Amino acid sequence: QVQLVESGGGLVQPGGSLRLSCVFSGSIFRIYIMGWYRQAPGNERELVATITSDGSTNYADSVKGRFTISRDNAKKTVYLQMNSLKPEDTAVYYCNAALGGYRSWGQGTQVTVSS
Repeated sequence: QVQLVESGGGLVQPGGSLRLSCVFSGSIFRIYIMGWYRQAPGNERELVATITSDGSTNYADSVKGRFTISRDNAKKTVYLQMNSLKPEDTAVYYCNAALGGYRSWGQGTQVTVSS
């Protein structure tokens, strides 16, 4: 049973930066596709970024050039570096682990971008 624990959310001013972390346990981390998703109030959960086992990345158009996803297989951790944050980035951010048809989600961490 995969478990995911996110951290690093908080309140930041527009233009600021945050780094989210997600620690994985319960299985072999390096074989999973890891991702970050977000959900703002009243909206559906949406993809932010994913990273495969070999390090290939994919980003939502809205975050390209501002966010960077990375993984440390030795630490079983995936990161989301968020720069040039905008108020519209405000959401609960969720970590996801995927392998075939299996999905596991973290509990989420709140990111609020406001002056």
